[in-house]
Amino acid sequence: MTGDLLLSVLDQSTVVTGRTPASSIRESIALAQHAERLGYHRYWVAEHHNSDSIAGSAPEILISAIAATTSRIRVGSAGVMLPHYSALKVAEQFRVLEAIAPGRIDLGLGRAPGSDGRTAYALNPDAANAADHFPPAVRDLLAWLEGEKLVEGHPFRDIVAQPQGPTVPETWILGSSDFGAQVAAHFGLPHCFAQFISERGAEGALKLYRDNFRPSARHPEPVGAICVWALAAETEAEARRLFSSRALARLNRDRGVFSALASPDEAAAFPYSDDDRARLERIETRAIFGTPDVVADRLRRLAASCGVREVAVLSTAHDPVARRHSYALLAQEFEMATLLKDQMEYDAVVGL
Repeated sequence: MTGDLLLSVLDQSTVVTGRTPASSIRESIALAQHAERLGYHRYWVAEHHNSDSIAGSAPEILISAIAATTSRIRVGSAGVMLPHYSALKVAEQFRVLEAIAPGRIDLGLGRAPGSDGRTAYALNPDAANAADHFPPAVRDLLAWLEGEKLVEGHPFRDIVAQPQGPTVPETWILGSSDFGAQVAAHFGLPHCFAQFISERGAEGALKLYRDNFRPSARHPEPVGAICVWALAAETEAEARRLFSSRALARLNRDRGVFSALASPDEAAAFPYSDDDRARLERIETRAIFGTPDVVADRLRRLAASCGVREVAVLSTAHDPVARRHSYALLAQEFEMATLLKDQMEYDAVVGL
């Protein structure tokens, strides 16, 4: 790997106007194959529930489909919302995924509900209490993934999460606050900060993570990453046109409205108030979009300020061709095809 950034993809299976939510799932599978060909490092899929804007409700199933139709790219969750589930069941699911694609599975864990409170209750009536017990659940999950005994005196100490095998999913803690950074540091796990969710910067949380990191067997040093929304196009004008869909979606989200992603034409025709336009200007100042060189420069500077070597890019566009092209432009800007070719040649030499 060179001194440049390692780029990955976060995909939420965004629902768009004029197409069904089911088509968004199929587009995610196609985009993952595209990302692998371009040389992206990971492909992470999200978990949201009862949403008119995001179709990805079962990352463990989507990961299986992507892992079965790719051969090299790492595939994982960003993330599994652990308070909804039994830690044992999640361990079993990801042990199965690891058997399907050994050495390529990531388990990103989050504590947030990924939904409204009523939906979280429908998923798990004890979800609020489970969220308070997130660290012990992570502890148990890690033991089951590794095939180790749970802590002495645990009532489930002798239970084994099958299928066991020689490789183990790589576990990440995801978050948009200091809490996730603290949990990741405590367990010696990699941490990805969701910059695209939080209004605050990632620098403070990642510094907290590094300062409090407790080395683990798999990770003797802290491993940090950030996830950002970014979009590239051939021209600044085209990038701005495509961004208008995202801008309207953020404006609606701040109002508590989660609807299908509008097309640029629909966004242009939206009846914005003066207050809306002022808020759109603030949204735009925080957004990363433009020509590939501009976007790449912003990503490099942001990664440097956060002290990370990896950035997961979330790109949403109404047109799936425009979204795929954005990822292709960034791959070209970061010379990822060259890096992928070098890695494949090395793998062939050593017999991987």
